[in-house]
Amino acid sequence: MKLDLACGQNKKPGFTGVDIISAPGVDIVWDLEKYPWEPFKDSSVKEIYVSHYAEHTKDLMKFMDEVWRICEHGAKVTILGPYYTSIRAWQDPTHTRVLSEATWAYFQKEWREANKLEHYPIKCDFAVTNMLLYFNEPWTQKTEEARRFAGQHYWNAVSDILVELQVQKYSLK
Repeated sequence: MKLDLACGQNKKPGFTGVDIISAPGVDIVWDLEKYPWEPFKDSSVKEIYVSHYAEHTKDLMKFMDEVWRICEHGAKVTILGPYYTSIRAWQDPTHTRVLSEATWAYFQKEWREANKLEHYPIKCDFAVTNMLLYFNEPWTQKTEEARRFAGQHYWNAVSDILVELQVQKYSLK
């Protein structure tokens, strides 16, 4: 099974759409803030796509743990959202957090252990396999070096961040 979580009316082709409201493209109506996600069994999902929802969830740790629970080992999880230095991240009053490259380290078991954060209420383990930044004009026309500098130092150079994760379940004790 492949899920598009919080799909709204823009379900990704080939995916099962999940949203809190019934609308065209929504196959399963479920409140993603209600845990556990009863429609889905442990390790039953091979891919998850999340576009512009992670910044809305009230508890990103619970959300990521639930994504991990329902995914099989090796499953691909793609999350797209507004970048932390973009006005897009701050303009919407329903956003509860911002997203950066560093956000995803907390969902890696080895990183939590290395940083002595085992006390965090997180069970999941994801490997970051890819990360993309979507640059605004005129930065799309600049060199990679200029974009890298702009992404680290300027507001509104980057609009969105996309992270691809791989579910790691072999590290369970």
